[in-house]
Amino acid sequence: MTTEIQKNPKKLQTLRVALVHDWLTGMRGGEKCLEVFCDIFPQADIYTLLHIKGSVSPSIERHRIRTSWIQHLPWVDRKYRNYLPLFPRAIQSLAIKGYDLVLSSSHCVAKGVRVPSQTVHIAYIHTPMRYVWDMYPVYFGKNSTAGRPAKILMPAVRPFLQRWDKHSNDRVHYFLANSDHVRRRILNYYGRQSEVIPPPVDGLFFDISPKPQDYYLIVSALAPYKRIDLAIRAFNRLNKPLVIVGTGPLKTQLQGMAGKNITWLGWQEAKDLRKLYGQCRALIFPGEEDAGITPLEAQASGRPVVAFGRGGALETVVSFEEYLEGRRDFFSGIFFPEQTEKALGEAVERLEKQAHLLNPDKIRTHALRFDREIFKERIIQSIIEKIKLERNGS
Repeated sequence: MTTEIQKNPKKLQTLRVALVHDWLTGMRGGEKCLEVFCDIFPQADIYTLLHIKGSVSPSIERHRIRTSWIQHLPWVDRKYRNYLPLFPRAIQSLAIKGYDLVLSSSHCVAKGVRVPSQTVHIAYIHTPMRYVWDMYPVYFGKNSTAGRPAKILMPAVRPFLQRWDKHSNDRVHYFLANSDHVRRRILNYYGRQSEVIPPPVDGLFFDISPKPQDYYLIVSALAPYKRIDLAIRAFNRLNKPLVIVGTGPLKTQLQGMAGKNITWLGWQEAKDLRKLYGQCRALIFPGEEDAGITPLEAQASGRPVVAFGRGGALETVVSFEEYLEGRRDFFSGIFFPEQTEKALGEAVERLEKQAHLLNPDKIRTHALRFDREIFKERIIQSIIEKIKLERNGS
């Protein structure tokens, strides 16, 4: 089988494959990667903690989706994150048998699924479980927005989740990371090596608008680590128009902070999002992200990015400093060095002063290096190589 697969990647479809994803409640970056996995393996079954029907794309929904007992808990459609301490047991309860390959897509517990010894398990990691590692203070610290019960409970639960997260790595044969930033975190927290395959942007879907308008854009889940609060404070101070696309647990709180210059659109259809990207002055990206697909979508639309200068954005956005130093003949964004409203505001003003130097065509060409088809080819090749290694007893 391995020799045939190497000669003809379409033979991958002869494998019995299970895809595992943390939860299916909306189309964010992780789900866009899962969508490509579904294209590669159209006959694969999907296993997940819970699934809100109709919340993900048709190419995911058409697969047979099997959920855990988390699906049947009260208020799960709105409060599923409250069940975090139960997630390890729930993911282990999924009966995954009779498959040649398990490909997990994990930012929480999906990579901890139990698989038979003869099944190859490849885990594509969006991030090690951020809730219990480096972003624990953001979610559950003194100044976090977590409720009092969570702040009381999590100090006792965190050590258990950390031990489980490390121990469950033994169930993964090969790790893939969505950025070098995440590769380093996998090595740090798990002690495992991983191959970096950046996430995809659907380059053919996005295009350059001939008529940019006078607003900045955020496309994001409204979750604590995204730091939308920082962007709101900065734009209240700048009094510049900001459009926010997305929803999440902090929606009400964030709307209460926002001035009249900020517009809330909720989640948007793809065609409307394409227009919003194409006509914005720039995408605002205030959090420390693992990789980040939205900066690539903005750049595929020929638009620049104002981003916090840490994390995965450093790997996908070409800085103004690189352009000034002659290392690149274009730039696609401005980085700000610290997460303060002053630093973000100064970066926005700096971009406006340099806007005449922007080259939308070169920005888009840069983004196409991360095109969906390139991601798909790299995933296929990586799977072929790792199946070969496993079959050879490596």
